[in-house]
Amino acid sequence: MTADAISPRKGARRMAEIPPSVLAQLNRGEIEARTLVENLAVDFVALMRAVAPDLPKPLASQMHAARDAGITQRMALAGRLLHTHLGPVGYVTLARHRSDTVRAWAAYLLAASPDFSLGEKLQLTRLLANDPHMGVRECAWLALRPGIAADIEFAIDLLEAWTVSDSPFVRRFASEATRPRGVWCRKIDRLLAQPDLGLPLLEPLRADPHKYVQDSVSNWLNDAAKSQPAWVRKLCARWQRESRSPATERICRRAMRSLN
Repeated sequence: MTADAISPRKGARRMAEIPPSVLAQLNRGEIEARTLVENLAVDFVALMRAVAPDLPKPLASQMHAARDAGITQRMALAGRLLHTHLGPVGYVTLARHRSDTVRAWAAYLLAASPDFSLGEKLQLTRLLANDPHMGVRECAWLALRPGIAADIEFAIDLLEAWTVSDSPFVRRFASEATRPRGVWCRKIDRLLAQPDLGLPLLEPLRADPHKYVQDSVSNWLNDAAKSQPAWVRKLCARWQRESRSPATERICRRAMRSLN
């Protein structure tokens, strides 16, 4: 955990609330953002120059030209530009940076690299999947989601081992990265049509004690319920028969919230 992650600083809720000194530190990569507002306020060009002082001007110009794009588009672009400049080895440095934005860029740099297989990318991104900062964890799965979706059955095989990790963050990655509809990302049509393909990930998590994981599993099933309601009802009925855990009950209740 970074020093900033345990400091008492309170994050800003509005742009106008961000002190100039805090914004300057964010843009130099010296502290972590505490809120989404602070993340959105970061000057990507300034931060990229702080991370890579010799960044070529054409790459900085591309980043500047995208200043009005959505945050996920800008994150992905930053990862591609840093991969162009630093190569795949840049991941090691970025993934351990003090700035949460820079660590998130590492996930997108890894996703942009043709030098690694999907299995290698997942293994490398496990560090970010277990990051203490929620924003980094979200970017970890968002960045790899297209590759996961492109080879979903193989990805599920690889992620099955993640469901028994001691870390609830790692367990959640396995579920969240494969949600049929997901958040801020494209649908996985294969899972919308055949949600049972996800059972190797869902079954081990059906009574997970951590609400962070429970929410992801129930959201996964709620996604599936929009196209396969009967399947979700049947699965939840079986789970509730086989597991008397309050965690299972909560997951099933939330999974069927759109059906009740």
